[in-house]
Amino acid sequence: MIQETDLDTFGHLNHANYLKLYEEARWDWITSGGFGLAKIQELQVGPTILEVKIKYRRELKAREKIKIFSRCPEYSGKIATVHQVMRNEADEICSEIELTIALFDMKRRKIISPIPEWLNAIQRNSQP
Repeated sequence: MIQETDLDTFGHLNHANYLKLYEEARWDWITSGGFGLAKIQELQVGPTILEVKIKYRRELKAREKIKIFSRCPEYSGKIATVHQVMRNEADEICSEIELTIALFDMKRRKIISPIPEWLNAIQRNSQP
């Protein structure tokens, strides 16, 4: 739900808060796929964002309920694309985001090829 603290001076969702909401949805998505913070800390590898492209389609105001759907339509080599859609209660698209991501090895401090646990989390758990 959009909170009053998420609004800008125009009375709709501030652009920076879209990123926050998408981030929260991605954490829910990967955690429910078995690759949450505990697994990231255990393996010392986790997702990193390389690029973000966002589209704003409809304004969102205080107390509106939203749903965010996440999926990974493409993984090529070390680089993946994640697509997320934010919908309102009328099921209208309010925003879309496309991210270029990779898996980051925290010990070696570099991008690595995806590991099976990671692929399982983001591909089996994709939403429409």
